[in-house]
Amino acid sequence: MNPFEKIFNYQLMSRLEDSGTFMVTGNERSWLKAMLQHPEAVQAFAPGTLAKLESLLEQDSVMETAGPLIQKAASKELQVYHPLLRQLRRSIMHRNQIKLSYMIKNGRQHEHQAGVPYKLEYSMVKKEWYLLWYHQRHRTLMSTKLQTILAIQDMPCEPERYVQLSASIEALLTKRSTSAVIQVMETYNAELSRILYAFSCFEKVVSYDDQLNRYTIKLTFPSNEAEYVLSKIRFLGKRIKVNEGDYLLRRMREASSLALARYGASPDQQALQTDRLVQKTD
Repeated sequence: MNPFEKIFNYQLMSRLEDSGTFMVTGNERSWLKAMLQHPEAVQAFAPGTLAKLESLLEQDSVMETAGPLIQKAASKELQVYHPLLRQLRRSIMHRNQIKLSYMIKNGRQHEHQAGVPYKLEYSMVKKEWYLLWYHQRHRTLMSTKLQTILAIQDMPCEPERYVQLSASIEALLTKRSTSAVIQVMETYNAELSRILYAFSCFEKVVSYDDQLNRYTIKLTFPSNEAEYVLSKIRFLGKRIKVNEGDYLLRRMREASSLALARYGASPDQQALQTDRLVQKTD
């Protein structure tokens, strides 16, 4: 492709993007048509939306997955799409309040609890959907499995009242969150996309120092997910270094001391090795 064709394509794609239009390939249309044949597509889309998609894809062929794609040793998928997802998503979009009835671990039920839903979350580890919501009576943030929800009732909310409730939610989230600054070691700059993927589920700001050729990532995450962040840091190993974040630094030093103790190092040797490690990374 010559440079003029590249410039023309770039201008064309930019204009389509500005107008809210995106291009779909034939393979993507075939894949979508195959996905619409999944039994849970009926729950995932409203009847009108599903009928419209099916009519748009009527002339396309269905992607064949039985022959060329073989799935082996996969764990059983317990929950791909929950029937309540569509209702809860609309409640969040329309800024509604809800009345929620749900069951807790000991079998007791909480009925008609007034709250404000603000996020839906899917745990890749537990394969379960969660509703994150604000409990108006107790003024606290809740996380409830969708499987334990017995009933939901939407309640319209006045815009002024919703702004007040949103401010309360934001204040609680800020109070519960913490942050850390992580540096990408210059040798591994080429693996930046892999490193960012490891932290993809957290809010982050990436900065670059062109003089030092150094990327720095500021992560913001809930305090109760610090151990999960630690697991990602250990997974990435020497590719990164924690520059700020008291809890993460302390836990990494503890892990280093435990590892040295396991191999027979004395407390003095452990302290010396840990100090060397810290000085080396500083």
